[in-house]
Amino acid sequence: MSTRTRAQPLAGRTVVVTGAARGVGAALARAFDARGARLALLGLEGPRLAEVAGTLHHDCASWEVDVTDDAAMADTARRVTARLGQASLVVSNAGVAEGGPFAESDPQVWRRVIEVNLVGSAVTARAFLPDLLDTRGYLLQVASLAAMGTAPLMSAYCASKAGVESFAHALRAELAHRGVGVGIAYINWTDTDMIRDADRHAVLRELRAHMPAPARKVYPADQVAERLAAAAQRRKASVYVPAWLRAVQPVRAFLPPVVTRVARTELPRLERAVPFEATGLLGAGGRAADDGARDPA
Repeated sequence: MSTRTRAQPLAGRTVVVTGAARGVGAALARAFDARGARLALLGLEGPRLAEVAGTLHHDCASWEVDVTDDAAMADTARRVTARLGQASLVVSNAGVAEGGPFAESDPQVWRRVIEVNLVGSAVTARAFLPDLLDTRGYLLQVASLAAMGTAPLMSAYCASKAGVESFAHALRAELAHRGVGVGIAYINWTDTDMIRDADRHAVLRELRAHMPAPARKVYPADQVAERLAAAAQRRKASVYVPAWLRAVQPVRAFLPPVVTRVARTELPRLERAVPFEATGLLGAGGRAADDGARDPA
């Protein structure tokens, strides 16, 4: 292996990023582009994807596709391979969120969060697995602190992120002997359209404000993406942004009763000040996902 290959292991390799139109996905595209990769950008917002692609320096292309559509994703994977070559690295990043009481949530909106975050991750893995098997590649599944510690008023998001964590663990064990690596990214609050929209809703803003100071800090998307890209380049089994999230793993079993105890006193107080209402899908990416669900064509 040459010195240059060791220094730039992703140079000239095809990297796929879902949810690449904005936020962490777009920042990941820039981080991998800086490492010399060829980028395949996937998402629901075609013009935004093309705009991100236009800022990159290395070979790249974008495809407008719904990650929950098996047939469309399989076709997109074939197109990526034909245009850029077989994928060596896939980042399953596409995700949406909604907030509010479960009992008052719109069943279709709640289900859409599960479909995009969990089912979409599985569809992405299935579509690109033939390439990853051939290249002995690596899949990075973007999860969240929500996979380790549940939160009231975020039931769909927490369920979906716990689901993708479990899915990634199962896939890692299943593929280890075939040379395919699977990593899990645990990230906290990140400065994206989704989080900025969440802060517009008083109940979610207050909920974050009542978290411990380190847990409520919001991190720049580029900083988060750089950490994820560096971990993916090293085929890490897990990456935590911020790094202190790693300390949550040994004590995660104790979090649900603690959260329940705090919620028992804090939620009634918050509800007296701010009526709890369902938010719908959050951010511009959420609106795109909602439009995609209503009009799959």
